[in-house]
Amino acid sequence: LRTHVTPLLSPPSFLQPQSESDFAMSTAEWPAARVRSTFLEFFKAKQEEGGTGGHTYWPSSGVVPFDDPTLLFTNAGMNQFKPIFMGTVDPKSPLAPLKRATNSQKCIRAGGKHNDLDDVGKDVYHHTFFEMLGNWSFASYFKKEAIAWAWELLTVVYGLEPDRLYATYCEGDQHKGGTVPSDEETRLLWLQYLPEDRVLKGNMKDNFWEMGDTGPCGPCTELHYDRIGGRNAADLVNMDDPNVLEIWNVVFIQMFRNKDKSLTMLPGKHVDTGMGMERITSILQGKMSNYDTDIFTPIFAAISAKTGVRPYTGKVGKEDSDCVDMAYRVVADHIRTLTIAITDGALPGNDGRNYVIRRILRRGVRYARQYLYPPGTTYEAGFFAGLTNLVVEILGDPFPELKSNPGTGMTPEKVAQIILEEEVSFLKTLDRGIAQFEKFAAMDGGSGGTLSGPHAFMLYDTFGFPVDLTLLMAEEKGMTVDSEGYEAAMELQKKRSKGEAKEGEVVLVLEAEQTDKLANELAVPPTDDAAKYDWKAAGSGPKMSVTLKAIWDGKNFLQEAAEGTLVGLIFDKTNFYAEAGGQLFDMGRVTTADGSVVPILNCQKFGAYILHSGSLGAGAMKVGDEVELDVDYERRSHIAANHTSTHLLNWALRKVLAGSLIDQRGSIVAPDKLRFDFSYGKPMKTEEVAQVQNLVREIIAGGYDIHKQECALPAAKQVKTLRAVFGEVYPDPVRVVTVGPVDHTIDKLLADPENEQWNSLSVEFCGGTHMDNTKEASTFAIIGEEGTAKGVRRLVAVTKDAARVAQEAANDFDKRVERAGELTDTQALDEEVSKMRKEVDEITMDYVRKDAIKAAIDKLKEKVLAAEKELIKAKTEGAVEWAKSLDVAGKPFMVEVVDVEGDVKAMDAAMKVINTAAPDTPVCFLSKSAKGDKVSCLAVVPKAVAGKLDAKDWINVALEQCGGKGGGKPDRAQGAAKDASKFAAALEAAKGYPAGKV
Repeated sequence: LRTHVTPLLSPPSFLQPQSESDFAMSTAEWPAARVRSTFLEFFKAKQEEGGTGGHTYWPSSGVVPFDDPTLLFTNAGMNQFKPIFMGTVDPKSPLAPLKRATNSQKCIRAGGKHNDLDDVGKDVYHHTFFEMLGNWSFASYFKKEAIAWAWELLTVVYGLEPDRLYATYCEGDQHKGGTVPSDEETRLLWLQYLPEDRVLKGNMKDNFWEMGDTGPCGPCTELHYDRIGGRNAADLVNMDDPNVLEIWNVVFIQMFRNKDKSLTMLPGKHVDTGMGMERITSILQGKMSNYDTDIFTPIFAAISAKTGVRPYTGKVGKEDSDCVDMAYRVVADHIRTLTIAITDGALPGNDGRNYVIRRILRRGVRYARQYLYPPGTTYEAGFFAGLTNLVVEILGDPFPELKSNPGTGMTPEKVAQIILEEEVSFLKTLDRGIAQFEKFAAMDGGSGGTLSGPHAFMLYDTFGFPVDLTLLMAEEKGMTVDSEGYEAAMELQKKRSKGEAKEGEVVLVLEAEQTDKLANELAVPPTDDAAKYDWKAAGSGPKMSVTLKAIWDGKNFLQEAAEGTLVGLIFDKTNFYAEAGGQLFDMGRVTTADGSVVPILNCQKFGAYILHSGSLGAGAMKVGDEVELDVDYERRSHIAANHTSTHLLNWALRKVLAGSLIDQRGSIVAPDKLRFDFSYGKPMKTEEVAQVQNLVREIIAGGYDIHKQECALPAAKQVKTLRAVFGEVYPDPVRVVTVGPVDHTIDKLLADPENEQWNSLSVEFCGGTHMDNTKEASTFAIIGEEGTAKGVRRLVAVTKDAARVAQEAANDFDKRVERAGELTDTQALDEEVSKMRKEVDEITMDYVRKDAIKAAIDKLKEKVLAAEKELIKAKTEGAVEWAKSLDVAGKPFMVEVVDVEGDVKAMDAAMKVINTAAPDTPVCFLSKSAKGDKVSCLAVVPKAVAGKLDAKDWINVALEQCGGKGGGKPDRAQGAAKDASKFAAALEAAKGYPAGKV
């Protein structure tokens, strides 16, 4: 871990910095575009000794990491290179041959482990979106070159004064009993360029990088810059001083953290660097804040022009008494983040990264609404949306996808429309929410108090205030929020969607250390899985004799596994399909010559190796054994039918929803169903779902062959109607899968890629297993259509027997609805309608048929309502005639039983007759249902006896006999009970209440 380096008295002559007079630190001299291009060109020219191998420019990945479920957003330049660092890169991947790379990576740190959202606006250096300038070495150069080039770029090319720079190195933790030694090699290298008092040791928190609890790791060195100069600022390094800031971090990935926390040296050492574009630009432009650079000032000018608010002055904290400068920073930062993220595929929604986007937008709208519009002006929807074109103008050249992103289908116009719709939605509740917050704050004690959890949750649930917005508003008021109470309230109401559980429970993992050991120490060749395509899609295929090359138990590689051991098996070749591209893994069994069996419950690919996981039954198994692999081809046939049908679904959607950009946003292909997510801005109409379903069924019924062939990637990309998944990195050669009613071969497609006939074909890049002929799917049924995020819809479908079951379920329910329509008893029909309404949503059936069934049930409900209306009318007319027949003359009060099944409306109609005939007579009516489950009571006390009787007391004296109660006023009241068994007692109580009082 140590390398002895002889310190030099001065840097090499070619690294001598130029004088300060040679560089004008200004916006004019160093516009942001020049800062960026200078960095990239510098590293593109940095070659290996001998003049070859300059850094490859590798475009920024999108900020939405579709292929990395561990991240909400791309938050560092190294994210897209993780497979290289982890040793899991596919040999066919375009990443595989990379040795050196450079770029400016779009990054977002908002939500998850790295979250700067809450700090944006409060100071002058936090951002949610930023650019990370980076250079990488993948087992090419290491510390000496990385440090030398960092010094050269900063002092010679950018012209920074050397006496303002400070370097840190990792002090390790061995002095505390840990395993990481001090990085003396880095310290000595820096002493060639900096005096000893500006080469500072840093702790493990600041100067040791780890990807996770296990995995690649290593010490890092940071470069810090003192904006003030003319002093020794060593004691301000890493002390959150805004004028002594970290500008570059260089990570030396040289170790591997094992599960037992021990460290081993990696066979190949890597360099991962990152320099904040906004920070270095502010330094080169001579600004004391990132927000004073030409990265942000055009946005500030646009904000001022739109709102009429005073110009930006850069104040923070108490000096920013009107919060206008904070609002400037929030809006400028957030519109950059929103424009970038939505362009790259994130959409405002309620879960995960989509909810973060919604939070950012609503936070920005609230700041603009409260602080950027002077008195007498009004915030109108479109303020935020109107800033997107300016962001595209500023960042569109380095990131051309902002002008039009073919992967997501986003254009500046679409991005602006999405932001506008979200603004309109939030503005409907914003003012009322702010007013409600003020009420809650007063109720909970004001300044120094704590906003209650239920109140915070109501602001979220009713007014759409993300809790971090509530926390911010509370902080501005000198209050805290009961976060635990908020979470408790959230748990009471929140309904979580059930996740798609993967089959199998056993998952063993190979990290970079293990894949390296397999290749270099154990000399295990990559697993040859070409035989996975050798099978009959109808559900049969050959067994395969293979040689067991390695046994992994999660901790060690074993020579032999005993009975009951959980093992991951690696063979020289396999016919199992390892999970990839949304398709679940194969299951099956491994059998040894002596009959020992391992049921394979999971199959995953790590780098060049396929790991088959399961528990060994009776007997033993050792490396070198010849064994037999037996795939569960029947299970795979169901997966294949669903996978090919997913392709057909994708094709049919583009046919039916022509004119809309339909882009795949994810899929799951399992034995029991398929799930397909796609970009579309509104729910599909039932007739559209029906058209899609019919198109897929027609192709299935047509019995068309599925063509599969490996092709050169550039040629395959030229084929008309090709569909590829955004975010996927495809190998070269790539496997092409086609199907459809036009006679074709893949060679014909490649020879004539623009042929209009190919519009009738499904053409996709896909490494999955598929049917041989569409008839093998038998039939197809869509069983669900729903939204998963703003602008993303999901279809769930089934094939084969599952589709037939879904259709039969619809047939059975149709018959049930038909039988219900024959019922003549209105009450019995109403009960059956209620049951059907509930159960129809619980049964898996053809979605289109289900929609029609629901409409038929609604018709029956209309029939019930019409019958009930007629019955009420008849009851009311009968009650009126009955009331007219009563003798009311000379009675001090009246207590009567009305035979209307407890219908209060009918009772009220009868009461009006009595009140007209005897206006000074107090009256109480009671009625009960024939079933005995309802008692109604209505009482009227005229002015003539006011003070002597109370209508509310009268009905409650009666209803309490039946366990009920009522309400109203002294002159009129009504109520009900559910138990008529003591109706007679209620009647007597009603008669006894007025006796002797009137």
